[in-house]
Amino acid sequence: MKLGFEESQSVYNSGSQNARSWTESWLRAWCYCPNCGNSSLDQFPNNAPVADFHCVSCQEEFELKSKKGKFGPKLANGSFKSKCERIAASNNPNFFLMNYDLRNLSVVNLFIVPKHFFVQDIIEERKPLAPTAKRAGWIGSNILLKRIPDSGKIHIVKHGVVRPKDDVLRDWQNTLFLRKEAQAARGWLLDVMKCIETLGEREFTLEQIYDFDRHLGELHPGNQNVRPKIRQQLQYLRDRGYIQFLGRGSYRRS
Repeated sequence: MKLGFEESQSVYNSGSQNARSWTESWLRAWCYCPNCGNSSLDQFPNNAPVADFHCVSCQEEFELKSKKGKFGPKLANGSFKSKCERIAASNNPNFFLMNYDLRNLSVVNLFIVPKHFFVQDIIEERKPLAPTAKRAGWIGSNILLKRIPDSGKIHIVKHGVVRPKDDVLRDWQNTLFLRKEAQAARGWLLDVMKCIETLGEREFTLEQIYDFDRHLGELHPGNQNVRPKIRQQLQYLRDRGYIQFLGRGSYRRS
């Protein structure tokens, strides 16, 4: 996988248009489908309403977001209403997120957020545009990347180093079980997965996860039985092979 962009000359007067052209061309030429491993992705026509790319083999769809520099805790996205509708749709796209270096015209980081990590709780409604704006009253959205577990940010390129393709495909497969769950159930699972990762240890105890009960209660104010819900989520993650039960309230991340 070559990390440099082919287009060394500016095609557009706009820097953002040039960057979009370079990053899209690079993805089409060098990236692969993280779901099935197919070595090429086809591009939808410009301004397609749903996604930017699709895999001709497994039909997974992808949207590309690129940025000079790192992504912060939030990612600005389109219409809040449209984003909520897309999350519920079967063809909701997966997201490629790319950081690039303009000096070297190359990819620095590329990671993918599978669509099963997108739930209503990670979509933030932005304030309506001012009455003086061209699209007065329009309401945009932010994707709260900080709410997504690290297992939902699968790196293909990290700090200028290409990860082995087999590792990427394995990481993708490890969380596909989430697709079988409804949005409400996935929200709880993702929040517990995030708590497990926050501990920063491969082995952990039930009591350590209980320490997040107040935090989880704030995220899910409608649930009055947070600790039983935590146990339920851990059992589910154990049954899907995401964690291992070691006995006596101890677990290990797989």
